[in-house]
Amino acid sequence: MAQLFDQIGLGYRDYRRPDPRLAAAITRALNRTDTVVNVGAGAGSYEPSDRAVVAVEPAMTMIRQRHAGSAPVVQASATDLPFRDEGFAAALAVLTVHHWPDRARGLEELARVARQRVVVVTWDPSSFGFWLTDDYFPDLIEIDRRIFPTVADFEDVLGRVEVQPLLIPYDCVDGRLPDRDRRKVLTRADQLRRRRPRTRP
Repeated sequence: MAQLFDQIGLGYRDYRRPDPRLAAAITRALNRTDTVVNVGAGAGSYEPSDRAVVAVEPAMTMIRQRHAGSAPVVQASATDLPFRDEGFAAALAVLTVHHWPDRARGLEELARVARQRVVVVTWDPSSFGFWLTDDYFPDLIEIDRRIFPTVADFEDVLGRVEVQPLLIPYDCVDGRLPDRDRRKVLTRADQLRRRRPRTRP
């Protein structure tokens, strides 16, 4: 299973340090759901530790960087989740949807396996960029505007969604560029409108 992060994910865990304030915001969005599937889980950043979690990650390079004792992981694609309908209370996807080969199909899969809610952390391409990237790396912003789904893209699949700003602290310890330099939005759907072209037993 050749994946982008098998090529670019080496050493990912060395500079990715989850910020506890962002983690708390994600946990609040998950609410009281007791089971979570974390899709595009990578090395396990921002997986909640207070409930049952199953991680899904396509890239073996990322799976090998998961800490001992982290949530069990299944090597699979977001576009074809190997779980039954409504098998989890919630589905979580953190800064991953823009990497998926078929975003709409992946979002349909999140809705299919989640009984109560879908929580997605993403960047809204209609928002303003960060001054550093705007002034010095404008091409980076333009690339991201082309690949990140819009809120309307999410609503086309999930139905009405609630959008909350996820403000990045000035002293954020997460070493990824988007976490330091941009605001992202936390998108969640409490009442899912499911489109199920496929079902699993």
